[in-house]
Amino acid sequence: MNWREIKIPDWVKRWRWLIIVVASMVVLAFAGYFTLLIGGKRIVDERLLVLDEASVIETRNGDELTKLYKENRTVVPIGDIPDHVENAFIAIEDGRFYEHAGVDVIATARALYRDLIAMEKVEGGSTITQQLSKNLFLTHDKTWTRKIKEVMASLYLERNVPKKKILEYYLNTIYFGNGLYGIESASQYFFSKPVSDLSLTEGALLAALPKGPNYYDPIDHPERAKGRRDIVISRMLAEGFVTSEEAVQLQRKNLGINHGSPEEKPWLNSYLDYVVTEAKEQHGLSEDELYQGGYRIVVSVDEDVQRISHEVMQMDQYFPGSAEGVQGTFLLMDQETGEILAAQGGRNNERGDLNRLLEKRQPGSVMKPLAVYGPALDLEQYTPYSLLVDQKLSYGDYTPTNYDGTYDDYISIYKSLMLSKNASAVWLLNEIGIDYSKNYLEKLGMDLEDNGLSIALGGLKKGVTPVDLVRSYRTFIHDGEMIEPHSIVEIYDKDGELVHKYEPKPEQIFNPQTAWSITRMLESVVTEGTGRSGTYEKALAGKTGSTQHPYVDKKTKDAWFVGFTPEYVGSVWVGYDQSDEKHYLNDGSASPTKVMKEVLTRVDQVKQLEDSFTQPDGVEDVPPPIDLPVIDDLDGTLSFGSLTLLQAELTWTPAQDDRVVYRIYREEDGQDERIGEVEGKGRYTIKRLTLFHDETYYIVPYDPLTDTEGSPSNQVRVEW
Repeated sequence: MNWREIKIPDWVKRWRWLIIVVASMVVLAFAGYFTLLIGGKRIVDERLLVLDEASVIETRNGDELTKLYKENRTVVPIGDIPDHVENAFIAIEDGRFYEHAGVDVIATARALYRDLIAMEKVEGGSTITQQLSKNLFLTHDKTWTRKIKEVMASLYLERNVPKKKILEYYLNTIYFGNGLYGIESASQYFFSKPVSDLSLTEGALLAALPKGPNYYDPIDHPERAKGRRDIVISRMLAEGFVTSEEAVQLQRKNLGINHGSPEEKPWLNSYLDYVVTEAKEQHGLSEDELYQGGYRIVVSVDEDVQRISHEVMQMDQYFPGSAEGVQGTFLLMDQETGEILAAQGGRNNERGDLNRLLEKRQPGSVMKPLAVYGPALDLEQYTPYSLLVDQKLSYGDYTPTNYDGTYDDYISIYKSLMLSKNASAVWLLNEIGIDYSKNYLEKLGMDLEDNGLSIALGGLKKGVTPVDLVRSYRTFIHDGEMIEPHSIVEIYDKDGELVHKYEPKPEQIFNPQTAWSITRMLESVVTEGTGRSGTYEKALAGKTGSTQHPYVDKKTKDAWFVGFTPEYVGSVWVGYDQSDEKHYLNDGSASPTKVMKEVLTRVDQVKQLEDSFTQPDGVEDVPPPIDLPVIDDLDGTLSFGSLTLLQAELTWTPAQDDRVVYRIYREEDGQDERIGEVEGKGRYTIKRLTLFHDETYYIVPYDPLTDTEGSPSNQVRVEW
C-alpha cells in the first residue's frame, strides 16, 4: 500500500489553536443550545397552559352573582383582543416580540452587564415569552438558575407555540392587582367593559399596571397610573404604533376609570353556598373544577325573595330564646318547577358558614301529614272524616300524650291534623303499619333507620333537613307528585357547551284526592289550628312542629313551620345550634309560623300572590269540619193547630253552621225515641200531642260528616 503524505498548510499551522478554540466554541454553543432546548421540554409542563379560569354563578337574566376562583381570571381568545391593546403591551414589555426567538440577546446583554456591575440581580431583560415562562412554570426569585430555566422554557415555547398564542397566554396570565388575573378580568374591573371594547388609552393603562400593580393602581394612585400610562404611549410612538400627533392627544386624556363599586349582597351568601354544594353533590363537580374550570352556572334565585327573607331573618322579635344566638333557616321553592327561589342557611351567614338547610333535625309534628295522614288517606277505608281514637294509650313502653293534656276519645282525621293531636296520630300509624308508612317516606327521599311509632310525631334519631320537608310537602300542592328541589338550572363549560340542564322527573307519591284533602286540612291548620300565629291574608296551608327540649321541661328545642301557597312551598326552622339547659326557645312553633307569614306578606307586595287555592279537576272538595253546639236554651210551648187539636213548638238557638242537624228525642221508659230532625234551624213542631199526657223532649246536635252526635240539650217538659 502506498501512503501519500498530506501537508497541512502553513497558515493552518499558524492559526490552529485559534481554529480549535473557535470550533470548540461553536460545538459548545450548539451543545448548549441543544441542552437549552432539551431542558426547556422538561421545564414546560403543558398542563399548565390550560389556564385556571373563574367559574361564574349567574341568574337567568345573565346578572353575575359571584365568581368562584383560585385566580380571578376569564380567559379571552387573542382574536377578541384589539390590535391596539396588544401593541400597548408589546411596546412597553417587548418591542422586538415578533423578531426574537424567545430571548432578546441585546436586552439580555444589557441586563447582564448591569447585574455584573452591581454584583447582584438588579435588572431584567425578559421578553414576553420569558415572562410567560416565569409566570406559568417557575418561581419569581431572582437567581441565575431560575433565569437559565426561564431561557430554556422560552426557547421551547417559541419552537412549539405560535407567537400569537404566546401573546394570548401572556395577556391571560398577567396579574393586575386587586386579585385580578388576565386582561379580561382587569378590563371588567377598571372599565366595566369587555377587553374587545377597550380604547387605546384604556389598553395603555392596563399595559402600565404589570410593572407594579399596587404602586400604579389607578383607583388608589391615579397620578402615578397616568404617568406610567403616558410612558406606555411614548413607547408606542417609539415603536411606530402611533404618530406624534396621536401620542400627544392620547396623553392629554384622563384615565377614564369606570369602576362601579359592586353592591354588597350579604343576603346571597347562603344561597351561593347552597349552589356550590349542589354542584358538588348532585353534579359531581370537584372543588378544583368549580374554582378553576371556568364553568357558567345559571341558578334560579329570586333576588327579591332572597333579600326579603334575609331581612325578616334579622328581626329579633321572631326569634325569642333563653339566650342570644337563636338561629333559623328559610327555604322557598317554586311549587311548579321545583326551583329554589330563596335559601337562608342561617340568620346572617357569611360565605362558608354552616349551612343549616343541609343539617338534619327532628321535625316534630310536621311529619304527621307525611308519615301518617297522607299514607292513611291513600287507603280506601279512610277519609278526612274517619274517626280516630284519641285516648291516652300505651304501646309497650311508649305512651304518646297530647300537648295540652286533653283527649276527645274520638276525633276525625281532619280535626286531629288541624289541632295537631298526638295520641290519635300515633293510634292511626299503629293501624296502618310502620312499614307501610316508611315505604312512603322512602319514596319521599327520607330513608329512616327508625322503626317505632314515634315516627308519627317526628321523633327521629337523625332527623330530616328543610330540603327533605319542602320536597315532600310539594306533593300536596301538586296532585301528589314529587320533584327534586334544585337551585341550578343549567351548567355550561368554559367553551360555552351546555353540560347540564335540569329536566324534571316527577314521581307520583300520593293520589290526587289525598293531596287535595291534605291541602284543605292544612289550610285549616293556618286559619283555626296550631298555625294561627302571625298574619297573612292570602292562601296558605301548612303544619307546625316542635320538639321537647331534652334538658328543660316544657321548653322547645326545635320549632318548625312547613307549608305552601298556590305559588310556593317553604319551610322555616328556628332553634339553637347547641342543646343544653341554657339554650331553649320561648315561643314554640309560633316563631317560624310568624317568620313565614311575614316573608309572604312582604313578597305579596311585590308579586301579588293568589288569594285562594284552585281545586284540581277530578277530585272532590273537602268541607270544613262541623263544630257541634252545646244547646242549653231549649224551650217548648203549646199551641192549637189547624188540623190537630194540639201541638208543641220546640225552639232553641241554632249554630251559625247551618250544616248541623238537630235530632229531636222524646223521653221514654227504657230507650228514648228519636221523633224527628231538622237541619240548620232552631225550631221544630211536634204535632198530634196526646191529650192529658205530659211528655219530655230534648235536642241532640248531629254531625253528618263524622256521623257522630254531640251532647244532649236541656230537657223541656210539655204539660197539658
